[in-house]
Amino acid sequence: MEYDKSASHLLSRRNFIGSAAITAAAVSLGTSATKASAQSNTAKFKMKYAPHFGMFEKHAGKDFLDQLQFMADEGFTAMEDNGMMGRDVETQKKIGKKMQQLNMEMGVFVSYANFKESVFVMPEEEKTKWLLGQMKKAVEVAKRVNAKWTTVVPGCFVNNIEWDYQTANCIEILKKCAAVLEPSGLVMVLEPLNKWNHPGLFLSKIPQAYQICKAVNSPFCKILDDLYHQQISEGNLIPNIQRAWSEIKYFQMGDNPGRNEPTTGEINYKNIFKYLHDRKFDGILGMEHGNSIKGKKGERAVIDAYRECDNF
Repeated sequence: MEYDKSASHLLSRRNFIGSAAITAAAVSLGTSATKASAQSNTAKFKMKYAPHFGMFEKHAGKDFLDQLQFMADEGFTAMEDNGMMGRDVETQKKIGKKMQQLNMEMGVFVSYANFKESVFVMPEEEKTKWLLGQMKKAVEVAKRVNAKWTTVVPGCFVNNIEWDYQTANCIEILKKCAAVLEPSGLVMVLEPLNKWNHPGLFLSKIPQAYQICKAVNSPFCKILDDLYHQQISEGNLIPNIQRAWSEIKYFQMGDNPGRNEPTTGEINYKNIFKYLHDRKFDGILGMEHGNSIKGKKGERAVIDAYRECDNF
């Protein structure tokens, strides 16, 4: 049985990232200088907000290295790239080197996110072998880009086995994945996705992810709390962060409705960022959302929204 190994294919749900984030082979990695807007505020943000490639393309151009330079010039100290595993080795190395020069931290990249298979809840020897091989590949990618985190979405549930058996199966597979990652220090972060946009997926809520991570009992299996998804799935964002604090190691943002930058929807991101800052959260907050306005004006609106929410 053949399994799709392309991270960009697995991430078709995130089409807002744009073609620049999934067609690395077509993007130049030249050294043309980036000209920041005259309105730029070069002060570093309090928190490690992480844009993605394509988010500031109208200002910085298509070149990945220029986009990284623009991010750094605007005060961002991190970047995430879901499709990193789909990029060629040379591109990965150049990105890693540039980020190191800019003193930027690498956020998550996706090592497994399948929305059709039940690899975790219905383990089969061939599928498990492939999955563990994918974890080994993720370790090599992480080394090239100095990454500490990789996203795992544990696939679909099935209707012909009791839920508790599926949970137990998932826990055992995650233990095997964690064992592969442990020598390198790379941490997989499990991402619950809301069931309205992604029906059929096994992992959907923070309490469920908390229960699973507690059972796996490994520092290499933690939670990615995507606040956009959790606002839809369960709300109660800060109380759930409080209860699952020991297992949450990474956050992603997107306002709801619309999945665009903070201040465009109903989530009070300023309060959330202040709460995380007060708790001395030193991790990365991935900007996994679109821009509410097109063009340079929209890119500047994204930066301004984070300046506003970072002003606490």
